[in-house]
Amino acid sequence: MPTPSDLKARVERELASIVAIRHDLHQHPELSFQESRTSGVVQRELGALGIEFKAGLGGGTGVVGYLPPSNGASEPGVALRADMDALPIEERTGLEYASRTKGVMHACGHDGHTAILIGAAKVLSKVERPRGVTLVFQPAEEGGGGADVMCREGALAGAKGGGVGTAPARIYGLHGWPQVELGTVVTRPGPLLAAVDDFDVTIVGRQAHGAYPHQGVDPIVCAAQVVTALQTIASRSVGPLDSVVVSVGAIHAGTANNIIPGEVRLIGTVRSLRAEVRALAKTRFVEIVEGTSRACGCGAKIDYHEGYPVTANDPEATERFLAIAREAIGPGAVGIAPEPTMGGEDFAYYGAHARACFFFLGVKPAGAAGYPNLHQPEYDFNDAAIPLGVELMTRLALEG
Repeated sequence: MPTPSDLKARVERELASIVAIRHDLHQHPELSFQESRTSGVVQRELGALGIEFKAGLGGGTGVVGYLPPSNGASEPGVALRADMDALPIEERTGLEYASRTKGVMHACGHDGHTAILIGAAKVLSKVERPRGVTLVFQPAEEGGGGADVMCREGALAGAKGGGVGTAPARIYGLHGWPQVELGTVVTRPGPLLAAVDDFDVTIVGRQAHGAYPHQGVDPIVCAAQVVTALQTIASRSVGPLDSVVVSVGAIHAGTANNIIPGEVRLIGTVRSLRAEVRALAKTRFVEIVEGTSRACGCGAKIDYHEGYPVTANDPEATERFLAIAREAIGPGAVGIAPEPTMGGEDFAYYGAHARACFFFLGVKPAGAAGYPNLHQPEYDFNDAAIPLGVELMTRLALEG
């Protein structure tokens, strides 16, 4: 195994090529389950390194690579994961390598995640390895549940289960995080990110002229009451020490200023951290929407979709990560998140198949007042975070 100084030197030698790959991916973003070019770049790089891989997973664009242990070593294997998809956002960074695809950009930094894992593959392919390493390049994290598809197709099950190599005992993943400073990382054992549920509600009234509201049933007035009433889930249905978020993200209704429309559509999300709270929130959501609509003389059609589960870090895998990170960058650069974030991540699905740990990699320059946030058109993954990301992923493969 390489010494810490040797490992840093190896990462530094690969850095220019890794950054070039990141910029190339940033210029050519692809939406969920459409990552054909990105998948091709991954396959090209793994093939050039002589790494065994299987493509076509996860709905067609996912790739799983495998590096066997050196000298017949048989320690439990480790998996490393990167997500590859972009978002339907028009880029406003002004960068020379900005997106060339109108209305699509890497506003969540998955180009950085993919480049980091390719970088780790470059380093790992040239060193002695005490265990097998599975490299998971996953499509469709942004709402498509690509991790779930990858798991169902055997990405972590080894060659016998539909993947490649042997099944790993642990899996690690990272996310560039604008609230965390460069050179530092943050995670926590247990819940780190929330469960994500989505809803699409149609409130049905009866259309009428705006001058004669009594001749119709106004779904807009009803929708306003529904939106307000839904906030009582957090304030009156769930215990004050528990966490739940109910957010209506869009309201669609009407065609003219003098027409009361026949229906209103509400779409949004519900976030929670415990299974009991998640179930209660769904029950109260349905009761409130149906009851309030009925009281207003309207009907309600509810499409409630249970999405990603809570991303909960395995305590043992998290302790391994914390020990490795502290040794690599010092205890002062490794933080324990005091509480989870209500964002969601489909990395959660891997935890059902292996001991899992997800961590946040700092991308905000030290001393900066702020940094563009995830899913904003000004966001760009910070290249300065790449060396630490590659080093930590490589160390996790060798020592985790």
